Amino acid sequence: MAQSAIKTFLDSKGLVATQAWLDSFVSSTRQGTPIPALQKTALFRILASDLTSSIKATPTNTLPPNALNPTVKELRMPDTIPVQVLDIEDIGRSAWSQVEAIEAQERGETTKGREVIRVVPGEESDPTRDGTAPVIKSNGPHKLLLQDAKGTKIYGFEITDVDGIDLNLGIGAKFILKNVTIARGVILLEPNSTQLLGGKVDAWDKAWRAARKDTLKAKVGPRGVDEL
Repeated sequence: MAQSAIKTFLDSKGLVATQAWLDSFVSSTRQGTPIPALQKTALFRILASDLTSSIKATPTNTLPPNALNPTVKELRMPDTIPVQVLDIEDIGRSAWSQVEAIEAQERGETTKGREVIRVVPGEESDPTRDGTAPVIKSNGPHKLLLQDAKGTKIYGFEITDVDGIDLNLGIGAKFILKNVTIARGVILLEPNSTQLLGGKVDAWDKAWRAARKDTLKAKVGPRGVDEL
């Protein structure tokens, strides 16, 4: 009964878990745990998992074989497709300016308006005087490397601002795509077809953030000019 309720709940989110994942999850939970708590925990865990091992891949919840074909002008995907984020880029800012922002953070500095704020070691989580923590936000639009449950990787471009898409997005975060358009091998990300479920895969996220500055530096020329 518990497994059926968990499956129905995850299905309603567009996350059709494999039987193996469901069996493993149920066997790891404590007997007598209320169903709503089990459902919430199951959602948290599946959002922190690799979709290629936790989600049952079917022809209707994965990308079609011709999704990556650049000669196909437009594909409309009416079905619900869960995907996970493998990489994200802010293509609205130069790579060098992003390197400078990272180095400012490493020095314990960030900006608020035109004011440079130095964060005292040990007080990184303290709010500023008006109660808001200084955060360096990305401007966008963003380019994301996405992967479906079958393992197909495809780029998505943010055509219109999508809530939750910025450089604070966790690597491994899950999105639900519905009625999405694929144009010449690229997914067009828009608010009405892109829903952020959240989550992240900790190991992927840590590795991505550790390598991000070097990745950005590799994109700029010897004089700090972005490569074309």
